Amino acid sequence: MKFGIYVHIPYCLQRCTYCDFATYERGQILPPEQYILLLKEEIRQKQKAFPKGELTTLYFGGGTPSLLPSQQILAVIQELANTGFAVGPATEVTIEINPATIDARKLDHYLEMGVNRFSVGAQTFNDPLLKSVKREHNALQTRETLELLSNRKVNFSFDLLFALPGQTLEILENDLAEVVRLKPAHVSPYCLTVPEGHVLSKGRPLEDTQLDMFEMIRKTLVTEGYHRYEISNFSLPGFESRHNSLYWDDEAYWGLGLSAHSYAPKSGPFGTRYWNPNSIGGYQKLIESRSETVSEPHGNLQPELYEVLEAHQALTDFCHTSLRRERGLDLEHVRRKFGPAGLRLVTGPLQDLVQRGWLRSPQTGVFTLTEEGLLVSNQVFSNLAFLQEEWAKAAT
Repeated sequence: MKFGIYVHIPYCLQRCTYCDFATYERGQILPPEQYILLLKEEIRQKQKAFPKGELTTLYFGGGTPSLLPSQQILAVIQELANTGFAVGPATEVTIEINPATIDARKLDHYLEMGVNRFSVGAQTFNDPLLKSVKREHNALQTRETLELLSNRKVNFSFDLLFALPGQTLEILENDLAEVVRLKPAHVSPYCLTVPEGHVLSKGRPLEDTQLDMFEMIRKTLVTEGYHRYEISNFSLPGFESRHNSLYWDDEAYWGLGLSAHSYAPKSGPFGTRYWNPNSIGGYQKLIESRSETVSEPHGNLQPELYEVLEAHQALTDFCHTSLRRERGLDLEHVRRKFGPAGLRLVTGPLQDLVQRGWLRSPQTGVFTLTEEGLLVSNQVFSNLAFLQEEWAKAAT
């Protein structure tokens, strides 16, 4: 059984203009050492609610986990091991780092702790663009960090942000040239998404240019030997993100910390989702108000902090996450999880999407996004969002 743990570290040097995660600048919330104590207590409280054994993955995200002293990250790893969630030789252990928050000494300590994958939140090599979105690092610091990782021959991923205000195809082409030169094992290109009226909504490239940008990214990376195994993720063969794959493959995961989400596919008929409060006060109160261990992830949780999925919700999620993957949606997997009713419900919409040219069926019973479908994936997914009454009709 595959099982991963996500640990949220909410601290940042400076909050980015586009960020909508539960993150804070240092000094805005309780000190990191107190937050680590809350994480350790949450581990103790919920240790019986999840399957123990060697972890498939462990992921420290944020925020900027590399902002904390490495000993504080080690304390969490040790607490997990002490309660039966061990990091083994086959465990993928990822930590998100930002340029200018890691040096050779800290890198060596991470490697000694068992960290074997680094996700670098670089975004762009263009200094004016970095400044415009309030990133604290500059292009030189990014190059120095990536050179450090490359010289140590460690596995690292590169986050690339595009469709920024003032960004041109030429600027993006220069970014891609740097990425190709440094050859990370994994690249995650993200299109900037902000609501209308947001400070970053002005001056962004036109929609057609945004599509050209993504196509430039795709062609460049594919030419360099990367494959797009998920809508927004490219990797060299064998270097796919195993942790993120848990999310897309309907596997169990446990989220620790502020605003973190968990999923237990075997809890309830179609799985249960759980989440921690997204305010630091709410999270602290939740952890400090109970002392006993729980045998279910939602033990002692308020109803607004968990959801037992109904069939139509789970089927919607299953279709969306499957189609995000290069290998696509397999109707045999739908049948196994949802039975004949699930098959009846998805067959019509899938065939319609094939007729529109947004999906293809490379083999019987398997559906994947076409290149056109990739560019309109949100519309594809909206056609595969099922209602309770639709499930009820299909089940009769």
